[in-house]
Amino acid sequence: MATFLYKVGRFAFRRRWYVALVWAALLGLVGFGAASASTATSSSFSIPGTEAQKAFDLLEERFPGGSADGATARVVFKAPDGQKMTDADNKAEVQKIVGRLEAGSDQIASVADPYEANAVSEDGTTAYVSVSYKVNAMELTDATRDSLEDTGEAARSDGMTVEIGGDALQVIPETGATEVIGVAVAAVVLVITFGSLVAAGLPLLTALVGVGIGVSLITALASVLDLGSTTSILAMMIGLAVGIDYALFIVSRYRAELAEGRKHEDAAGRAVGTAGSAVVFAGLTVVIALVGLAVVNIPMLTKMGFAAAGTVAIAVLIALTLVPAMLGFVGKRVMGRKARKAAEEENRPDAKPNMGTRWARFVLRKPVWVLLAGVVGLGVVAVPAASLEMGLPDDGSQPKSTTQRQAYDLLSDGFGPGFNGPLLVVVDTRNSDDGKAAVEQVSQGIEASGHVAAVTPATFNKAGDAATITVIPKDRPSSTDTENVVHAIRDAGADIKSDTGAEVLVTGATAMNIDFSQKMNDALLPYLALVVGLAFLLLMVVFRSLLVPLKAALGFLLSVIAALGAVVAVFQWGWLGSLFGVEQTGPIMSMMPIFMVGVVFGLAMDYEVFLVTRMREAYVHGETPGQAIVTGFRHGARVVTAAAVIMMAVFAGFIGSSESMIKMIGFSLAIAVFFDAFVVRMAIVPAVLALLGRRAWWLPGWLDRALPRVDVEGEGLRQELPADGPGDGPAGGERELSRV
Repeated sequence: MATFLYKVGRFAFRRRWYVALVWAALLGLVGFGAASASTATSSSFSIPGTEAQKAFDLLEERFPGGSADGATARVVFKAPDGQKMTDADNKAEVQKIVGRLEAGSDQIASVADPYEANAVSEDGTTAYVSVSYKVNAMELTDATRDSLEDTGEAARSDGMTVEIGGDALQVIPETGATEVIGVAVAAVVLVITFGSLVAAGLPLLTALVGVGIGVSLITALASVLDLGSTTSILAMMIGLAVGIDYALFIVSRYRAELAEGRKHEDAAGRAVGTAGSAVVFAGLTVVIALVGLAVVNIPMLTKMGFAAAGTVAIAVLIALTLVPAMLGFVGKRVMGRKARKAAEEENRPDAKPNMGTRWARFVLRKPVWVLLAGVVGLGVVAVPAASLEMGLPDDGSQPKSTTQRQAYDLLSDGFGPGFNGPLLVVVDTRNSDDGKAAVEQVSQGIEASGHVAAVTPATFNKAGDAATITVIPKDRPSSTDTENVVHAIRDAGADIKSDTGAEVLVTGATAMNIDFSQKMNDALLPYLALVVGLAFLLLMVVFRSLLVPLKAALGFLLSVIAALGAVVAVFQWGWLGSLFGVEQTGPIMSMMPIFMVGVVFGLAMDYEVFLVTRMREAYVHGETPGQAIVTGFRHGARVVTAAAVIMMAVFAGFIGSSESMIKMIGFSLAIAVFFDAFVVRMAIVPAVLALLGRRAWWLPGWLDRALPRVDVEGEGLRQELPADGPGDGPAGGERELSRV
């Protein structure tokens, strides 16, 4: 592989104009497609194989035109102190609002008068108007939302407390200005690392090109493939981080090759042949982790994973082709005067050891203490993970300042905490001899069970072969008691089906959340096994070792559990929540842990490949295990540190998003990269390798013969290319650097 990539790098360097024009044309083409495509909406949400989804599908089949997936809103009224909503003046005002809502938009399917729908609290102080729409929340027009909000404002002006809940006010998430700050921090780190504005600008420019192509492609295909509005944000987050890092490693290795006396074209080829090989395998681990999300069998998550994986693949291709082409354009400006002087001093025999060398030597002296400190430290941070509670957000998780949260609280106070999480029981009576009797039996059984506040009369469809029953639990939607109610109804439904032939299904937002969380829990271990297993095989091929991939996987688990602990502490417990813009604590979103596992595993393997590959290269070329560790850190520690800081800055930039999932994922990825890069890869990895010695690189002979050879360390290049040539050697190196 190294030889092939060497040729690719030299070709891109020589034919830089053609390479640059191809990428520019591709960017323009997908950009035009994105500009002419319809705006991305919220991806349709489904959970195949769950009872809640089966019930939802049955509703669409048996109750056509019911807009089962349509947006909803609840306009909640609270009477002024000393008054009731049943007072004549308040009642007249509410009915006027009902009329305004009905006339407000042609997207409205129905508006329920609270005095006819029994939507007034027992004490008479609270009432609500239910509004149903023909389309989902993301398809509502701005005019429809404005009409809803204006109607609420008009009622408030008359002295009544009015708040609006439901998903009708949901909008496409925004990332916020902190995303730009993250890129700015990355630029500063690159300038400090390279000591040259030109060299610092290269990774940023090429990463932006890659992200531009990836996100534009997602935008262009959003409507065709039903990609949600958050898909492009997540692809941008991951693509930007890996794009900068991959280009950083290629540019860094190119400058190192120049410092050793290579000519520009040869240096570009060697950089792509060596560091590019690491980029390919690092990218493959990220792609495996993201594509592996398909095992969860949730279409929305699968699409997010594939879209982000596509962006990562583009970042790899950009690093292997566009980066060496851009190196050909910038010429000698890739190394400033300070950088040339630093390179010359570093190559002197009496040069002072850099920070990476000093740290590696310290770890070699105290490997046990470093290992213990790293493991115990991550273990302490991981403690909150034991209290992890998962769920999907509802209006109760919104900041207290929002009208959605205030409407949620008003309904909870007026009608009970379970009112915000009603359960919808669907009874399929097609195979029942007496459908009405079966439905009545279901209603009576639910009423007799505990933790149920109310059960509405059954509503049959026109054909009379299906009915719906709304159940109001006593407890809040996210409580364990409400979850027990769902399971109790489902358990009783099995007996009813055997007795009457009628099938009982439970759905609704609360039941969907319960099923979704359970599906995430069930998929986590198979997903981990698949991703870690495939990546273990990949790393075994790269490092020709059994223990190095095993160490990489165990280190990843440490960093992930510690990151989960930090997420629980901030977003569930509220520790330092105000620092990260967390206005309301609550359960951790169900999809966050498995998504974080996938992304962090890929990124963790990035640093493993980049750092340990250089050690493997030194070991293969004759150095002792201890010397190889020092060599790896001397050449790689500074660059890996810069890459980690850049990735943390990019991810942290998304903490300013208005979407709670994006905010939580941005924080989790940033903190996980910190733990993995600076604790696991920079401390635990060298300590373990120091303790293992030569055993770290052991591989059974039969397995060594069976595994394909990919030559990541560039041994094939060393054998094929002359060790010394024009511009090589100390004197040639000085002449080459002087020309740079």
